[in-house]
Amino acid sequence: MRALAILILAAGCLAACTEGSAPDREPDEAASVPSADAFCAEHGVAEAVCTKCNPKLVPIFQAKGDWCPEHGFPESFCPICHPERGGRPAVSLDSDAPASGVKVQLASAETARLAGIETVVARGEEAADEIEVLGTIAFDATRRAEVNARARGIVREILVEVGAHVEKGAPLVRIESAEIGAEQSRLLAASSRIEVARAAHERAKGLLERSMAAQKDLQEAQSELDIALAEKAAAEAALGVVGVDPESGSTFTLTAPLSGTCIHRTATIGRMVGPDEVLCEIVDTGTMWAELDVPELALARVRSGQHVLITSPALGDEEFAGSIAYIAPEIDRHTRTATARVFLENPQGALRSNLFVRARIVLGPKEARVLVPRGAVQTTRGVDLVFVELEPGRYETRRVKVSARHGDVLAIAQGVVAGERVVVSGSFLLKTETLKGEIGAGCCAEE
Repeated sequence: MRALAILILAAGCLAACTEGSAPDREPDEAASVPSADAFCAEHGVAEAVCTKCNPKLVPIFQAKGDWCPEHGFPESFCPICHPERGGRPAVSLDSDAPASGVKVQLASAETARLAGIETVVARGEEAADEIEVLGTIAFDATRRAEVNARARGIVREILVEVGAHVEKGAPLVRIESAEIGAEQSRLLAASSRIEVARAAHERAKGLLERSMAAQKDLQEAQSELDIALAEKAAAEAALGVVGVDPESGSTFTLTAPLSGTCIHRTATIGRMVGPDEVLCEIVDTGTMWAELDVPELALARVRSGQHVLITSPALGDEEFAGSIAYIAPEIDRHTRTATARVFLENPQGALRSNLFVRARIVLGPKEARVLVPRGAVQTTRGVDLVFVELEPGRYETRRVKVSARHGDVLAIAQGVVAGERVVVSGSFLLKTETLKGEIGAGCCAEE
């Protein structure tokens, strides 16, 4: 917030320096100055530095080299390139940061060594643009099954423990049900009735052939047989829905609908259960979902099919790869993120439901980039700087554009050439040297 307030002051000083004394403002004009806390929801940046609403700020940022021509925002907090900064400048933007080419000369190479200045060679490598988001692991809903009682009855035997692995078709719970007993009796009665009706039908048919019975008698016998067959079919269908063998009596066994792990079980011996109760839950953890929270300002760059690399602090250096299979069509009104789903293979079971993860979404193909350690980049007044060693004890500032982040490595789009030595330790001292001449300066330089 202090940074925004200073920027507003700087903009006012700039006007005073270029146009002379500012005219007196009416009270309503003064009230229209944006607050440092105000946020431009339309463009996703702090209102005080919104270049869409305040186009007069554009040349100021362009002169500082802090400009994203692709999106029309200051590069240091462009809501598209840097969604993690929330559209607010990370540091003070009130004065120019050191320009590229500023030289810093230390007394000697020994002075640099004593100051702890260390350098590494910036390396050239092919890398792709990425964004990093957070998320959690969830069970694959297509490989998750709830097992209910199917019919009212009493639990007589439990055949699975929580945490046990079961194969498809394995027995889980055995239930004794009066309802099933009634259906079994209905089935037996229908079978007996069929035998009687079939015998009556054959007798009526024979009598009709010998002209000893009327056609009506045969039709009535056929009707009785059809009714008995229908009753048997209905009883068999009712038992089939429950999964009961018609020969098993009033006891039936619930089996696993898929291979997986029993993660939940509510059944206890002697408990009366109904068809709407879930007694066991089986999950195949061989595949899991990563549900990622993608900020709304980054959604324009995220597509289904993009490669994703998943890590978790709880799993150390282990990395899981997948691709985006689904992006939710709605944005959470509280977090301002949309869910992106990634399918992950989990053969060893390392991924667990609700595990916190970090994800790197690869936004495009690899391109030639210059890579430097994260510690090589210093941020000064909203501008990313790198110090390049020209010779031992002599250094030069370079304004750089960070295009991607790969853990502790940054990809530099411009400002550093592969093979140059960049300062990775002690650069804060060099940055201090570049700012010494500005200490105590006002917003207008004296002539």
